[in-house]
Amino acid sequence: HVQLVESGGGSVQAGGSLRLSCKVSGETEGDDYVGWFRQAAGKEREGVAVIYVGGGWIVYSDDSVEGRFTISRDKNTVYLQMNSLKPEDTAMYYCALSRGSASGSILQASRYRYWGQGTQVTVS
Repeated sequence: HVQLVESGGGSVQAGGSLRLSCKVSGETEGDDYVGWFRQAAGKEREGVAVIYVGGGWIVYSDDSVEGRFTISRDKNTVYLQMNSLKPEDTAMYYCALSRGSASGSILQASRYRYWGQGTQVTVS
């Protein structure tokens, strides 16, 4: 089993920054993927950024996110540094873990079996 615990959410003004943390523990494997997802009120959960634990390969959902957000990993913690935040970034943010053998797109939520409880980010 795998546990993920997010922290670092909060309320900021537009243009501000936040750094989210995701502490991963349990039966992790060398070819896991850890991703950050977000879900705004009334919308589907969407992938934001993913990092491959085995080699550091990274993907972002789109150019807007890649220019403002940075995913990184330090041992068992995965971070999401978010700069130049916009009101449309307001959402519950989740981290999740997928095995390397799982099927589905890397940014697709259904691929991920293990999830944290989420941390709220509000940008006004």
